[in-house]
Amino acid sequence: MFPKPKSALTPNTYAYESEPLVKPTGFREYDARWLLGSEINLMGVQALGLGLGTLIRELGVRPEIVTGHDFRSYSSSVKNSLVSGLLATGCKVHDIGLAMTPMAYFAQFDLDVPCVAMVTASHNDNGWTGVKMGANRPLTFGPDEMTRLKDIVLNARFDARGGGEFVFHQNFPERYIADLTKRPKLKRHLKVVCACGNGTAGAFAPRVLEAVGCEVIPLDCELDYTFPRYNPNTEDMKMLHAMADAVRAHKADVALGFDGDGDRCGVVDNDGEEIFADKVGVMLARDISGLQKGATFVADVKSTGLFMTDPVLQQNGAKTDYWKTGHSYMKRRVNEIGAVAGFEKSGHFFFNKPLGRGYDDGLIFALAVCDMLDRNPGKSMADLKNALPKTWSSPTMSPHCADEIKYGVVDKVVAHFEEAKTKGAKVAGQGIRDLVTVNGVRVTVEDGTWGLVRASSNKPELVVVVESPVSETRMRDMFKAVDAVLRTHPEVGEYNQTI
Repeated sequence: MFPKPKSALTPNTYAYESEPLVKPTGFREYDARWLLGSEINLMGVQALGLGLGTLIRELGVRPEIVTGHDFRSYSSSVKNSLVSGLLATGCKVHDIGLAMTPMAYFAQFDLDVPCVAMVTASHNDNGWTGVKMGANRPLTFGPDEMTRLKDIVLNARFDARGGGEFVFHQNFPERYIADLTKRPKLKRHLKVVCACGNGTAGAFAPRVLEAVGCEVIPLDCELDYTFPRYNPNTEDMKMLHAMADAVRAHKADVALGFDGDGDRCGVVDNDGEEIFADKVGVMLARDISGLQKGATFVADVKSTGLFMTDPVLQQNGAKTDYWKTGHSYMKRRVNEIGAVAGFEKSGHFFFNKPLGRGYDDGLIFALAVCDMLDRNPGKSMADLKNALPKTWSSPTMSPHCADEIKYGVVDKVVAHFEEAKTKGAKVAGQGIRDLVTVNGVRVTVEDGTWGLVRASSNKPELVVVVESPVSETRMRDMFKAVDAVLRTHPEVGEYNQTI
């Protein structure tokens, strides 16, 4: 019988090497993330594999699963431990080796496998590990499945029947690249900076962009799991600034940057100005709705208000549904309502047919940007951006807040703004026009300026975003108002970045 995991163990002890360590807070809303060593050990990862295999059988799904790992020094070891647990539950494991997360999602379709377990810490700092899981392609687990998995793992309720099977698919990335590039080449010559932050995408993204006809300027595409310059995170201003410098130096048409596991993409225009992903989403929605009148889109609650107010989208009959932040929530919503695409401010973009299969893929997003430029031969990326109605938006700001208390803090912030609305109190000098509490709280005042506070689903942080259609001053007013509420909670720490 496999032992019940412990929530804490001391490294370099007999117990640490003899018992599974699994910190409960690693089970997030839609994936799993731990600090390897202090929050989970390899035996704990084995327990996770046992739990996942048990849950797959409990869900009545065929016990076959795709697995792969990102480019970090320890990810292969983590994956092997996960696989050993899956095999012990009788699963047939299809290992695609070193891969980007969307390759694993693609493999579910290409190999006709229902389940997936991708070992990746995504854009998190080195030291983190995690798993993105699903049992109903193209969807990944949401809170219900993650809660059940947590219960199975922490209580060691494993169905360790044995009899598993292992298959390694050699050179699988070639199949993924062939699928992405079996399309007409671009008519327009595009000079593209391809930035990968030394993460996994560096092995694949330049090849894909070159194959469709781009002139590629590689930036930090050499694989190096020490991430010597900055984390491969498309919301990190260090990475965006490096992309901007490269665009100006090479007079490129656009810079496309990929996160650590390749399921997100960030954009810098030909003037060297970063475009937040939600604004790129509006640009793509304009382009797509011009081809498919009456198209439906999904945007997360962190995203710009332009999805509802943009005159071009209104003219094209486009409809937008604001939904919960998180790749699992967004994926599910896009597929539930048959949306053409879903856009998340973090850079997760979800395309249904004819562009994609419903999952998030940074390279499909990058190709959609290239196609948009191809369809607008007389216009630059900056021209398309500047054609949008002007708004002033903050980056995604993330003050530290421990996993154990962050949801409680957000509940209090929600209650604060609900009470303010009930009493007619002013926020940033104006009355509250609208309050959305589907995912934390998004408070919009009379002039359309809004601020969002929610709990991060994968890190010990809160998430703060502000935007104004009026002025930068009004955006800063809203930030001050939101931050003043957060400062009443001493548990909330400093921001990773601010405006």
